[in-house]
Amino acid sequence: MRYEIKGGNLPVVLCQLEAGEEMMCEGGSMAWMDDEIEMKTEGGGLGKMFGRMFTGEKMFKNRYVAKKPGEIAFASSFPGSIKAIEITPDRPIIAQKGAFLASCGNVDVSVFFQQRIGGALFGGEGFLMQKFSGSGIVFLEIDGSAIEYDIPAGDCKILDTGYLAAMDATCSVELQRIKGAKNVLFGGEGLFNTIVRGPGHIIVQTMPISNTAMTLYGHMPHPSAN
Repeated sequence: MRYEIKGGNLPVVLCQLEAGEEMMCEGGSMAWMDDEIEMKTEGGGLGKMFGRMFTGEKMFKNRYVAKKPGEIAFASSFPGSIKAIEITPDRPIIAQKGAFLASCGNVDVSVFFQQRIGGALFGGEGFLMQKFSGSGIVFLEIDGSAIEYDIPAGDCKILDTGYLAAMDATCSVELQRIKGAKNVLFGGEGLFNTIVRGPGHIIVQTMPISNTAMTLYGHMPHPSAN
């Protein structure tokens, strides 16, 4: 499989498949394709279906199989970036829920959560994310631009919650309450920061959907209260 990412901040990944090659994607991600490619909708078992639902994905996924060489394109659902990441048996990655766009090869997608983030805050569920393991390439949707860092062992990166897009499975993540009443009340950063500890590689995104939605909401006209 050969691929090319185009479109700037409204990205699409163009995948050239050989006969017999196949790709998996989130339902609704396929933008266009040649008629040499056939679609099959799959659930993959009740457990996996509900797991995908909890991480913000659709319960069913689409498998596209090339009967002959052809092109298939997957478009991002939000202005930003598409990041291609190679998954190997010794390098699984963790990504924000809803990040999965498409994959090729033998990539397994499962629910991942950090229980240590705080059961009281998340009702005992921890911090729900997605884990990608196996062997192949996964395409992730990044909100805005992707900025990457390598965090050495014993070091960490402090992020405003929502800016973490993906990280190596060797990293750990936790929430840390912002200290000081004045900082909480007037700092405009909310109650918590996300602490990502190394060793490992992380991808930070510059425009989280949740922040953008709140900004747009503030500029929308609202009906006057009667």
